[in-house]
Amino acid sequence: MLNQKLQTKKSFSMDTRDKIRFKNSHRDFTLTLNKRVNSFFKANQLSRHADSEMVIKSIIMMALYFGPYALIISGVVSGIFFTMVLVFIMGFGLAGIGLSVMHDGNHGAYSGKRWVNTMIGYSLNLIGASAFNWKVQHNVLHHSYTNVYDADEDISKKGILRFSPHAQWKWHHRFQFIYAWLLYGLMTLSWMFFKDFKQLLNYQRTGWIKHQKSKAWKEWGILIITKMVYISYIFIVPMLLTPWFWWQVLIGILIMHYITGFLLAIIFQPAHVIEGSAFPEPDINHSLKDNWTIHQLRTTTNFANKSRWFTWIVGGLNFQVEHHLFPSICHVHYRKLAPIVKKTAQEFGVPYLSKKTFVGALWDHTKMLYELGRRNRAFID
Repeated sequence: MLNQKLQTKKSFSMDTRDKIRFKNSHRDFTLTLNKRVNSFFKANQLSRHADSEMVIKSIIMMALYFGPYALIISGVVSGIFFTMVLVFIMGFGLAGIGLSVMHDGNHGAYSGKRWVNTMIGYSLNLIGASAFNWKVQHNVLHHSYTNVYDADEDISKKGILRFSPHAQWKWHHRFQFIYAWLLYGLMTLSWMFFKDFKQLLNYQRTGWIKHQKSKAWKEWGILIITKMVYISYIFIVPMLLTPWFWWQVLIGILIMHYITGFLLAIIFQPAHVIEGSAFPEPDINHSLKDNWTIHQLRTTTNFANKSRWFTWIVGGLNFQVEHHLFPSICHVHYRKLAPIVKKTAQEFGVPYLSKKTFVGALWDHTKMLYELGRRNRAFID
């Protein structure tokens, strides 16, 4: 049992994150699960990477974004109503690229060829953000130290939002279950204009760029050049080739990103900041009480797994348990891996967290926001 009251503790740097250790326990469960998953692919003669369905989905998501954009700048579509319809479609397409395309590429799950994954992963830069930053924050920190405050950046120091019982409580957090939904839409706008620059500077200062075997000048060069390319085609080109004024183009961009940010947030947040998820804290020796596999099961929740169309739309990320356990496997396989993971978890008596519906997951996420907004509430970690 832990208390939400703020405790003074040192913020994690790269070195202290490296010192976080998982217990060497439940080895039988981990070995059995890995063996069964490997047997599934071998028995069915399947690749762990993308199949034709994934390629078709990638084309569709790219078309949903760049297709409406082409119609807007070509002048084929005119009038505020039809233009706004296209902007809305672009917002959905942008989210689709994030959920279903670049996500697998940056996890190395899209292809067995590194250059293909790199190319697909850099689609994130093409739509305004940074693949390098995303891989450090998401692949390295979030997937390694899920829900560990000050190590998992997805729940740490989130402005006026409190996503962990270990974060400092402030009076306005009592209302976050209301205002969080308004802020979620700002997520990609924050990445594009502010967060990417602040994050890369921080990764340079704390040694994460070097740790990822890259160089600061290279990552800054890629970031600045791709930001310029993005601003050129999303803002300058429409301003020059369409009848819209600059402020009208800007409003369109803001609306598109707000739709994208909101969609991404409501898919990612219920996976970890939700009733039932644990928020483990390392002891004084920087040790967590579980091994990595069990840690992922205790901090990650599935939702709406029976809906095939929903799974397709959200890039399989409603199977977050399977994704966290096997991030290098393409998401098109998660639906078939889920029964294996669930059965093995039940056999070994370890958690397998899941919500039946997406609406139910959002409701439980709302309740968790409410609980995290109440002072001196206790949580089981």
